[in-house]
Amino acid sequence: MYRFYWAIFINLIRIPHILSNLEKIARNKDKYTEEQKIKAIKKVIRLIRISIGVVTKVFGSENIPPEGGYIMYSNHQGKWDALGIFQAQQRLLSIVMDEAKSYVPLTRQIIDICDGKRLVLNDPRSGIKIINEMAEEAAEGKPFLIFPEGGYNHNHNNLQEFKPGCFKASLKSKTPIVPVALVDSYKAFEGIRIGIIRTEVHFLPPIYYEEYEGMRTQEIAEMVKQRIADRIAEVLCDRKNKRKDVRRGAFDFVFNKKDSKKENDTCTTK
Repeated sequence: MYRFYWAIFINLIRIPHILSNLEKIARNKDKYTEEQKIKAIKKVIRLIRISIGVVTKVFGSENIPPEGGYIMYSNHQGKWDALGIFQAQQRLLSIVMDEAKSYVPLTRQIIDICDGKRLVLNDPRSGIKIINEMAEEAAEGKPFLIFPEGGYNHNHNNLQEFKPGCFKASLKSKTPIVPVALVDSYKAFEGIRIGIIRTEVHFLPPIYYEEYEGMRTQEIAEMVKQRIADRIAEVLCDRKNKRKDVRRGAFDFVFNKKDSKKENDTCTTK
């Protein structure tokens, strides 16, 4: 968390101006175009990113539908998640988040500008209301981002249970599901780390209604979770193999002989 407080500390002089500008847009949303809103939010994200020394690589941007409504479902690792995902968007993405955490300065303005949804956790009525609103607005062409794990608890690159109820919005709206796999996003604000923090955002191929039509929400949740888990495993496996190749290459250079390890030592994915 020290990077979070560090970002606040080094931007103390800028914060009043930033909040004032965002508040102005949030209160007069009709006077600003979608491009202006996106630009304002990305400007803040860029400032935070530079302040805490985070570099986020984005993969699969071509999988984001260029038009029409859709709902992104992402694993959840920490405070950087939504910001890392949003910075890759070309459209105003409506974020669904815990109401209790949505009124923090800066977060409140961003949620208001992007027409985000405030969800009261463990409140069935709030959940039904938000799901119905998401379904209606997604069907009308609005893109959404929701974290079906509900929260994060130092789970790092491991996935928690996906709440099936989140996927009712897709079934009702019949819009594409876009799975999003976050890798190392937790490192942005968790723990004490020196130097540049590197995180990854992977937008997976969309799952169209024809593919999940007739499925139960539990089945959809498991399918989306598995695709995200597979991509994370693939990324981590690839890293492990590359590190092995580097070490083996170093020994080959020193001893002038080929690696004798068997091929099954190499990490593999499905």
